[in-house]
Amino acid sequence: MRTENGHDLRHHGDAEVRDDGGSLVDLAVNVRADTPPVWLRERIAASLTGLAAYPDGRAARAAVAARHGVPVERVLLTAGAAEAFVLLARALKVRRPVVVHPQFTEPEAALRDAGHTVGRVLLREEDGFRLDPAAVPEDADLVVIGNPTNPTSVLHAADAVASLARPGRVLVVDEAFMDAVPGERESLAGRADVPGLVVLRSLTKTWGLAGLRIGYVLAAPETVEDLERAQPLWPVSTPALAAAEACVAPQAVAEAAHAAHRVAADRAYLLAGLARFAAAGLRVVEPAQGPFLLIRLPRAGTVRRRLRGLGYAVRRGDTFPGLDEEWLRLAVRDRTTVDGFLTALERALRS
Repeated sequence: MRTENGHDLRHHGDAEVRDDGGSLVDLAVNVRADTPPVWLRERIAASLTGLAAYPDGRAARAAVAARHGVPVERVLLTAGAAEAFVLLARALKVRRPVVVHPQFTEPEAALRDAGHTVGRVLLREEDGFRLDPAAVPEDADLVVIGNPTNPTSVLHAADAVASLARPGRVLVVDEAFMDAVPGERESLAGRADVPGLVVLRSLTKTWGLAGLRIGYVLAAPETVEDLERAQPLWPVSTPALAAAEACVAPQAVAEAAHAAHRVAADRAYLLAGLARFAAAGLRVVEPAQGPFLLIRLPRAGTVRRRLRGLGYAVRRGDTFPGLDEEWLRLAVRDRTTVDGFLTALERALRS
């Protein structure tokens, strides 16, 4: 457990559904429900006949490069986006890293574990948790930001994020949830004109591959080389490579785009349902653009525990720097699941 200033940086949504939470309806983990699809499971299963050979990532790396229209030298495959944060923390020689919060806490935890002193830029609720580029210190030589941001579901403008780039600065943009945004608008993936840009992508969220661990980095070739030297040999397994190649193929990208529109519709349905609890003090961070919502309500910790008793797991928000015990994160689910959750929430608030 990595705790800094009262925040458990190593607490993640899966903690809500482990052990005694295994039977709960899961609104805590941001992995798309009903995944991976059958065709992807079959593709992964077919790769098992090659397990006697060492993994060869060349085809998957080329497929990722083609998907984003970049040279293969700008691609590094990783065991999930989380591994990339560890590689960045260990491989890059930086003096003043800064993490823009609230956001996924693993980047800061990895930096601290590597011996760095980490600065924080806390975005404000009154500003809708939108990025203020002026708040980032000029002397920061590593800046980490999520887009769309977990847990706020805020999608920052690409121009605003790119404006953080400086000569001598590494700008890390975590786009783990960007493929859940229709049209992937505001993405910086594939951009080669932003100095020091490092874009991280995950294939575990949209495709339900959290247990397989697969993601990738898009960056300048020299940065890719630095990160690759920090990796162990054969860091990505053969099944994960097969999944990567499959998930960036044109048909899969089209399927993900369709799913993003479905998520947007389901999110709108959840938002409409939550609106009836405004009188109870429930507020939602809007506009939300990710496959999850951040809500604030009085006695959120008590409500979360009552929801567990009613069969629903939601993500506590107080482990994110910049948030406190009044915040909860809800994954977007299908309408039947949402209807059940809203009924449980009404009971939890009334108890």
